[in-house]
Amino acid sequence: MTRFSADTPTERRKLVVDAITAHRERTSAFCTLQADVESEAEEDDSEEELEVPPWIQFGDRTLNLDCTEEELERLKDLLREFPAFKIEQLESPEDADGTNVRISAKADANRIAQFVERAFREVYGCSESVTLWAVEV
Repeated sequence: MTRFSADTPTERRKLVVDAITAHRERTSAFCTLQADVESEAEEDDSEEELEVPPWIQFGDRTLNLDCTEEELERLKDLLREFPAFKIEQLESPEDADGTNVRISAKADANRIAQFVERAFREVYGCSESVTLWAVEV
């Protein structure tokens, strides 16, 4: 993989740590991580197309992500295992099919990376071999 992508759990966690570190060093507004579900669908010969691939942003000790109703329930279950992470805001615009979730993440980059890895796998249902991209730092 490249310096901006990773496709194993260990490498994805390292990518998240590196993206957070770069984001902080550059004092950018946020960093964005996105799953490559197109290549995953090709591997599974899946007919199902996702309009927008799952993504998670981090900035100013806050994680930001969009969820369907089912994904939001899985997210709440996952958050029970991460007591330093708390939902700060839920926003469901009338013209959107989901909910934007803002989570305070008062933890070090390694713990945030663990959460992000599990969120892509458990909340969004990505496979163990999904490629994660750092698309903005």
